[in-house]
Amino acid sequence: MQRKKECVAMLLAGGQGSRLYALTNAIAKPAVAFGAKYRIIDFPLSNCINSGIDTVGVLTQYEPLELNEYIGNGQPWDLDRTFGGVHILSPYQAKKKSSWFEGTANAIYQNMHFMKKYNPDYILILSGDHIYKMNYAEMLRAHKETGADCTIAAIEVPLKEASRFGILNTNADGSIYEFEEKPKQPKSTLASMGIYIFTADKLFKYLEQDEMDPSSEKDFGKNILPTMLAAGEKMFSYRFKGYWKDVGTVSSLWESNMDLLGKDPAFDLFDSDWKIHSRNPLAPPEYIGANAHVENSLIALGCEIEGTVHNSVLATGVVVEEGAVVEDSVLMAGTVVKKGARVVYSIIDENVVVEENAVVGDPKETGAGIALLGRNIKIAGGVHVVGGKIIDKDYKGE
Repeated sequence: MQRKKECVAMLLAGGQGSRLYALTNAIAKPAVAFGAKYRIIDFPLSNCINSGIDTVGVLTQYEPLELNEYIGNGQPWDLDRTFGGVHILSPYQAKKKSSWFEGTANAIYQNMHFMKKYNPDYILILSGDHIYKMNYAEMLRAHKETGADCTIAAIEVPLKEASRFGILNTNADGSIYEFEEKPKQPKSTLASMGIYIFTADKLFKYLEQDEMDPSSEKDFGKNILPTMLAAGEKMFSYRFKGYWKDVGTVSSLWESNMDLLGKDPAFDLFDSDWKIHSRNPLAPPEYIGANAHVENSLIALGCEIEGTVHNSVLATGVVVEEGAVVEDSVLMAGTVVKKGARVVYSIIDENVVVEENAVVGDPKETGAGIALLGRNIKIAGGVHVVGGKIIDKDYKGE
């Protein structure tokens, strides 16, 4: 008898993340740091294992090296299994044809052999660039109860934002009668989260059909879902009520980090009932100097704080020297803010040095926008990187 898995997850993690600019010059968006000690991909991977799904294919394409190294054998997420576990799936050269993944549907199609190896009843499709905690087992239960061919996780969004999403128009029982991809005039505010559960044989059928269509864009939202709906397949929405954030822009990444702060944060990283797993570097305890002032901030292991940190998120090994000030900012691993320097309303990538008396960013109230610094660069002493500016190389002023 063939060994099998009831459900296999396929995690789309190949996106360039161009709207994150300097943060994704050399790494894929799911590998971007988040919340002092995590990366974006930790959230869907943790959701999988917490939901009892232990077989995950991670589809990579753009700048995959750091993401591949980070995932490794999957041990931090308890995904190092002899049958199942986590597998990196990159584009490859086949006997008949080779190509980059041409779209979300084509990426899954090119890896049908991986899914079929486990003889699954259901396939869970996930995106690698969202921050949320979700029990996929409950969604799978709903999929079975409705007898659906496809179930789409959905969340209510403000009407002014609805045009950015695939919008589901549903009947009272949750069945979907219309799917509109980024409509200019949305008929509802129920947005697709890009999380789908398919009955496996139906998914394989429509992927093969779509692959044969030369006019298709090979995309789930634009092609697979509308085609299934038009063919009369049973499609249901699954309403999600918790915190969910697409961190595909600089502002949304900053906002989601800020949502971790405070006594009653909008998103709780420390929920013991739903642990977020990550591959954490070895580091000594954080050091807070006698004259330092730290307020309403997340400080990771290995940080050395002698200055002032307010309303900020600091990753492993960040140094804030005496007289330096960090406010309303996100600093990634290994960044150093030297004496007299000031960082405000900014995101700074890994291993950046802000030299003495430099200023990065302007207060949010000015409306100038978030200052963004790419990794491995130096900001010269005394210069001002104005709010909204993006810097990805050493900067000595204009």
